[in-house]
Amino acid sequence: MALYKIKDFDPDYRNHFDGGDVKDLDLYSGSEKIGSVNDVLVDEDGRFRYLVISTGAWIFGKKVLLPIGRAQIDYDAHRVYAQGLTKSQVEQLPEFTDEMKMDYHSEEQVRGVYRADTTSTAATGVTGAAMGGVAATNASLDTSPALDAEGVAYTGSSVGASATPTYDQDNYNYDLDRDLYKMDQHDDRIRLYEERLIANKRRAKAGEVTIGKHVETETARVSVPIEKERVVVERVASTDVTAVPVGEDAFHEGQVARVEVYEETPDVRKEAFVREEVRVTKVVDQDIVNSEEQIRREELDVDTQGRPVIDDSSTRKV
Repeated sequence: MALYKIKDFDPDYRNHFDGGDVKDLDLYSGSEKIGSVNDVLVDEDGRFRYLVISTGAWIFGKKVLLPIGRAQIDYDAHRVYAQGLTKSQVEQLPEFTDEMKMDYHSEEQVRGVYRADTTSTAATGVTGAAMGGVAATNASLDTSPALDAEGVAYTGSSVGASATPTYDQDNYNYDLDRDLYKMDQHDDRIRLYEERLIANKRRAKAGEVTIGKHVETETARVSVPIEKERVVVERVASTDVTAVPVGEDAFHEGQVARVEVYEETPDVRKEAFVREEVRVTKVVDQDIVNSEEQIRREELDVDTQGRPVIDDSSTRKV
């Protein structure tokens, strides 16, 4: 079964912890602080399987996996108690790195260390002080041997590391190691969830208006009145009967009369001028969209037998 870091599986996982975070909690064994929680590994269904812990107090810089069944989380104290974790176990556990891809064989190496500690403690009665100097902190720790896929105990020696399981990667499931993975033995809180409608807006392009201009051609006609001058030569009989003395002044060649003639020609040209202006603006129309959905809310059911005294603060009226 594949494992994922909790943030890779659900980027908004903090919403399930009321804004809190299981990462970066302090790690304790009994009353001794031994390190911190760096990350959480979940399976394909989002169930907690391992805490990635850094045990700097024992082996500086080494990260190992702690099965969730061996951890007791106290969010109020910002602590995680590693149930029965010993320095010997940390030394035997494979080091976890961010690039490591966990598979069945990698998990078996981790499970083998914790199984060995459980079975050897149950068989020999070794105390926590003899196993790395750390006393066991979970008196109710399940020390029964792990079962195989058919519910049969491991075969082999009493030490889990050398036991021979009858399951393999095809038929293994985490229920075979409930001591390592069950969480219900530590969590005494019931979280009541409710659904809420979250209304957001997305701005999307609805269309586009392109405003441009083009040139249209048409034939225009204009009339221009023009004037032209012409010379009119008219011969008429003279009414002057006075005699002119004969001489050189009477007959003289080369006498010329000049008359300038003018005419108008049309002068037609084109000029461009602003006919009208077009202004382009946008206005925003306001609208309200109503939506209805069915939402769910969890309520607490308290089933009592006999006459127990229950102090339920949720039923108090202020």
